[in-house]
Formats: sequence, structure tokens, C-alpha cells
Amino acid sequence: MTDAPPTPGIHHVTCIAGDPQQNMDFWVETLGLRLVKRSINQDDPSTYHFFFADAEGTPGTSMTFFPWENLRQGKVGSGQVSRTAFRVPEGSLEFWEERFDDYGVDYEDRIERFGETVLPFYDPDGLPVELVAVEIPADDPTVPWTEFVPETAAIRGFHSVTLWLADPHQTEEVLRTMGLEETGTEDSPGDTPGDERTRFEAAGTVGQYVDVLPTIEGARQGHGTVHHVAFQTPSDADQTAMRKAVSTHGVRPTQQIDRHWFRSVYFREPNGVLFELATSGPGYTSDEPLDELGEELILPGNFANQREQIEADLSDVTIPRAEAVDADAD
Repeated sequence: MTDAPPTPGIHHVTCIAGDPQQNMDFWVETLGLRLVKRSINQDDPSTYHFFFADAEGTPGTSMTFFPWENLRQGKVGSGQVSRTAFRVPEGSLEFWEERFDDYGVDYEDRIERFGETVLPFYDPDGLPVELVAVEIPADDPTVPWTEFVPETAAIRGFHSVTLWLADPHQTEEVLRTMGLEETGTEDSPGDTPGDERTRFEAAGTVGQYVDVLPTIEGARQGHGTVHHVAFQTPSDADQTAMRKAVSTHGVRPTQQIDRHWFRSVYFREPNGVLFELATSGPGYTSDEPLDELGEELILPGNFANQREQIEADLSDVTIPRAEAVDADAD
């Protein structure tokens, strides 16, 4: 038991990409997510940090990337987030299969998992991703971005992450401490066949599931792999309580780090997956108006004093625009 308020679910997932323009084209144009923040990796300012999310950058919707162009190709394995899944409205998977055909996206046959239909696919760097068809409630907190994809099919935040772990037991105890409850198990087609998938459910409605699978498959971090998964601890008090709670499992959380749009605590859970605890605020609109999110290169804190050098080290990128794509088609 813990006094920490349970996490509502996933806050964001951060991954490693290769070419930044290819990454942006895919996640904005092909998948229809909004670029809500264009910045730099605060631990390596020579590298971009892109944030793709719903129309307002709602917590639980942002997939972020470090495009390290010179890094090697990664390999998904034990001690990693093996798959990241997004929610899409029921009845939209046919739209997505047709879109994937049109855009040359590598995807697999649909599978059923815990009573839901799942469409697995891969981004250009080989990152395993999934779309899960769900009923989107009328009061859902996410706001669809519809520049490239209609509202009837638009991605509506995270559904789940899947963890591949050598010894799931200790990690499962950490998840329980964070307020996730075990809700069921089943065999896992399309991932590690024959192994049993265990599902944990968080308290919120977006990014509420974490699935755990045992595997000793070797891993290598690089292009097409997840760097870390962040969980919501909405307030500083929530985060402090959760930091204290997870510390009882022998992990060593960092002190709070100011990431400008949220405040973060990091730790590696017992199987080596990098977890982050992230506050809800101040949010992506703290330094850009809502209608201008992602338009400028944002350099937080003291990085603003290094703008000339930082911009010189970064490759030029162009944000996809629906009107430009339509004009090219004509």
C-alpha cells in the first residue's frame, strides 16, 4: 500500500529516430498528429526534440522523439518498452489500413487482445506501434487534430505500452505501488507467441494500460526503440509522494528536474526500463499560443542564449502542411 495518489496513466513516450524530416513527415502527415513543440534535447542540445500530440497537447497524448541521425539501428528486447499503442475510434481501422497502403507503411494483420481489435505497424525507423479501436466517450479529455486525418479516425492519445521484461515480478510490484491494478492475463499473439501477457490498468481514461510480457530477447538501444515512458503525477505533491513510494522497491529516483513544460523525476525500474514521473503543468502553451504550437524552435532556460550556435548545428526541417500536400497532388 502507498499514500501516493495513483497515476492517471501515461504522460508521454519518448523514442529514438534517425532522420528528423522523415520522422516529422510520418508522425504529422501520415499519422495526423500535431507538432505541438519543436525544441532540443536538453541533455544533448545538438539534437532536436519533437513532440507530436493531439490538438492541444493534452497529457497522455504526446509521442516525442530524439532524432539522433548518427546512432545505429536499435533492437527491441528485454528491459524495453516493446510496443506503444494509440487509441482510435471504433470503426476506423479500415481507414487506417487504406491509408497505410497509400503511404507505403509496413503493417500487420489485425489481432484481438483483451476484447479489442489491434492494428500493429511500424514507423520509418522500425519502431513498433499499434492502433487500438475503442469507443471514445463524449467527455474524453483529448482533442483530435484534423489537418490530415478526419475526426472519425484521428488518434486520441495513448492506449498502452507493452514492457518486455526478463523477470516481471518486481516490475509488477512497482506498477502496483504506482496505483495500477492487474486486470487480466492472456496469451500474446503477434508479440512473443506462447508467452502470457499481463495487463495493468491506471486510474485515468487515456494511456491507462501497461502490459507486461516475460522475455529474455536481447535489446539494443538505437533508431526504432523507446527511450523512456513517462507517467502522469499531475502535481508536485503527487510527484513527491510517488517518488517516495517507488523508492521502497530499491530503485533510485533522481531529484526533480525542470523540463520547462513539465517537471520530471526519472528512475530505472528493476528490469531496466527507464520510467519518468511527469507533472501536468505548466504545459505546452506556457511559451506559445495554442494556435501557434510547434511553429518556432523553443530553447528553454539558458539555451536561449545559445540560439545561434544551436540552430547552426541542427538540420533544417519543414512542418508538413495539408494545403502544401494538396497542391503537390494537383
